[in-house]
Amino acid sequence: MRDQHTPRQSPLSEMLDDKRYEFLARVASMYYEDNLTQSEVARNLGYSRSAISRFLTEARDAGVVEIRINHPLSRNNQLERDLRNTFGLRDVRILQRGGISYPKMLARLGRLTGQMLDGLINERTTLGVSYGTGVHAVATALRPTHYPGVKVIQLIGASGTPDPQIDGPELAQMFARAYGGTYLAFPAPLLVDNETIRNAIMSDSYVRDMLALTRHIDVAIVGIGTTEVHKSGLVRAGHIPADELKEIAAQGAAGDVCAIHYSIDGEILDLPIQHRTIGVGVDTLREIPFVIGVAGGEAKAEAIHGAIRAGLVNVIVTDDVTASLALSVAISRSEK
Repeated sequence: MRDQHTPRQSPLSEMLDDKRYEFLARVASMYYEDNLTQSEVARNLGYSRSAISRFLTEARDAGVVEIRINHPLSRNNQLERDLRNTFGLRDVRILQRGGISYPKMLARLGRLTGQMLDGLINERTTLGVSYGTGVHAVATALRPTHYPGVKVIQLIGASGTPDPQIDGPELAQMFARAYGGTYLAFPAPLLVDNETIRNAIMSDSYVRDMLALTRHIDVAIVGIGTTEVHKSGLVRAGHIPADELKEIAAQGAAGDVCAIHYSIDGEILDLPIQHRTIGVGVDTLREIPFVIGVAGGEAKAEAIHGAIRAGLVNVIVTDDVTASLALSVAISRSEK
């Protein structure tokens, strides 16, 4: 399908002057929006068809126009019922993954979550967001909706990285733009050097006000982190080195939600990292009506199981392979 979106920034787009950018947008609009053929565009503008083809390529390379293909989202209804019944979840969406790559799977999980949000978000919704590739996939998949009353609240401190996939303020902005609402960024880093600094920041009046607002969240979108080094958002963001994550895993952690670590059976762990973390607390997360955990890939199975058992999420969006593994974990733990 042909579709035009807000231009993304690219090295090429930064090199274009306004007149060139406007010209490429005009060519792209005639072709993609007005459905003219390249020959018809050429006749209208006085160029050859081959020149129009080159302009369209330049427009795509510069981010003037983007193409999004909406593949059908096949779901595994039986697995959804099994997961919902086994864990007592409020809702479940299981993607029938097939042979697609991990990035494509993540994008489709984002679309599945976006479809779910269509039935949950309204003009009065307060939405909480954490960080991670799963949350980013949701933000990217959202279709613009006019809900200026929507409030988006960042659940945890910022990562300090320019990567929007793992930086909370960037993601909060993306959600707010999609709904036409407002957002509040957490005015602190996610991790600080020691507990003394954490306590001082958490006692700041603005931070206290932010945390008070999180108690009014209606829906939260959270990533589910794993303690496998190569899949860890905490490591990728530079919050902790790989060796520290290995130590965290050795102390029984199976994963984290909002940097809150727990065991495979859902026990919240009192680890040193928890005394350096700034963000929403366990009790607040458990009180939010809908906490949607978005995660996929085999490495997340034990983390998903632990997150559910800990009561940190009550809605899951994942793929069929991961869901099956999470159910297997539940069966094996119940037999012990």
